[in-house]
Amino acid sequence: MSMYRNRYFLAGILLILLGVQFRMVDSFVLNESTTRALARVTKSTPVADNSSMTSFMMQVHPKPMKRVTPPRWLGLAMIAVGAVIGCHAIVIPRHNH
Repeated sequence: MSMYRNRYFLAGILLILLGVQFRMVDSFVLNESTTRALARVTKSTPVADNSSMTSFMMQVHPKPMKRVTPPRWLGLAMIAVGAVIGCHAIVIPRHNH
């Protein structure tokens, strides 16, 4: 097998495993620096607003952290694309050197 086939197969397997991971996770929480960088890049409003509940929560948990919920279809799409790439790697002709 050439490295060309191996790389396709590895990419397919990694996409399948990443897709399974996305299917198993409902949401994940970004750390403080990533949340601030995301807010800076998207130019969104600050994570904390001026409501009384937010000011109370900032005393308990002062670091702003964003919860990201990936769409449900993302995991299935990654699994499907990974399976197609993996099958494509199997049918790529071998190069005998």
